[in-house]
Amino acid sequence: MSQNPDQPPLSGDLPQIARLREEAGRCVACGLCVPHCPTYRKTLNEADSPRGRIFLMAALLEQRLPLSPEILHHLDLCLTCRACENACPSKVRYGLLADGMRDWIEPQRQRPAGQARLRHMLFDTLRHPRRTRAAGWLLRTYQKSGLQGFARKTGMLAAVGVERAEAQLPALQKIRTLHGMHVASGTARGTVGLFLGCVAQLTDAATLDATIFMLNRLGYRVTVPRAQTCCGALHQHNGDIGTAQLLAQENQQAFNVSGLLAILHAASGCGASLAEQVPPLPAPLFDISAFLVRAEGWEGIQLSPLWQTIAVHEPCSSRNVLHDQDAAYLLLQRIPGVSLMPLAGNDQCCGAAGSYALSQPEMADLLLRDKIEAIKASGAQIIATSNPGCAMHLAAGLRAEGMAIEVLHPVHLVARQMGYENA
Repeated sequence: MSQNPDQPPLSGDLPQIARLREEAGRCVACGLCVPHCPTYRKTLNEADSPRGRIFLMAALLEQRLPLSPEILHHLDLCLTCRACENACPSKVRYGLLADGMRDWIEPQRQRPAGQARLRHMLFDTLRHPRRTRAAGWLLRTYQKSGLQGFARKTGMLAAVGVERAEAQLPALQKIRTLHGMHVASGTARGTVGLFLGCVAQLTDAATLDATIFMLNRLGYRVTVPRAQTCCGALHQHNGDIGTAQLLAQENQQAFNVSGLLAILHAASGCGASLAEQVPPLPAPLFDISAFLVRAEGWEGIQLSPLWQTIAVHEPCSSRNVLHDQDAAYLLLQRIPGVSLMPLAGNDQCCGAAGSYALSQPEMADLLLRDKIEAIKASGAQIIATSNPGCAMHLAAGLRAEGMAIEVLHPVHLVARQMGYENA
């Protein structure tokens, strides 16, 4: 292809560019992916479809188009939900391509100085567990002290540009230190490792605690390595693959524990990132629901009945990457009396998508509106989802509607029927 003479010389790592061009070249433009794309279904713009975005990526890599704000808009609007991968007959690795393009483009962006500093501060905090826990303590103090009500009434949050992010936060609980070995009760069935994640420790601490409770009750010892860190998903999806790779190495070393039956996660987004890292973790990786479905020790466990309807939300990372979405249903079926149903529209993203709900609020809200309407039509009293980010996004939408519907992780819900009480 001839290059655009007005385009600056191609920058970046040439082997990286070659790999991206090769992956983009796998697309035969058949269009089978197009109807599965959430953003295309909203805009009906070919540039907002996987096929259209791959065309734009190839044109950028071959310098047939300049890196313009319009092209960045179409690429940034992608959720990386990866529904297109399931439909692609050519097996284009769209997630790898999208992440690689963002990593290549990021140094060439001209972000406002304030936005660049905020991004750096956020992602740097997430890669250091102590800083993440300190941030959680500050946020919980903010919620408990009355400062939250004051900030909301005065418009202070909107003035500093954090109103939307603050509204996404659930009521944070006191952070409990989970590191170390948690001893099983009854018949010993082996030792598993638990991956905590970063944001989930702050926003969904009850699920992590409930996970340990259930595993111990079933006879499994749970080790929680102190040296573990963020999975790197947010870094990888936001143009910093280098940091994501460093975090993967740290987690590999942290979980290099002799005798582990498995490494478990309670966040599907983290699970998708951990499952695709190279080299892999030193023990088999499982979603906690998928592990519990196959676990031993259930014969002595009694669950209290729950005469309610639960609608199961299937996160994109579970449905399109891990392909383990059935595990949530199988686990929840252990609760006597429960009525289970899939949430309508599970083939479409809810709009959370990591940090997407903050960076692309208009599209995120359009997709969330579909989920809220589906929840209303379902008549469900509880929404179950295995992704903490999706849970926050859905719960924030329900609060805004004044709907008192619980959004819980399947494990938290089953543990509660086993007698778990979140202190």
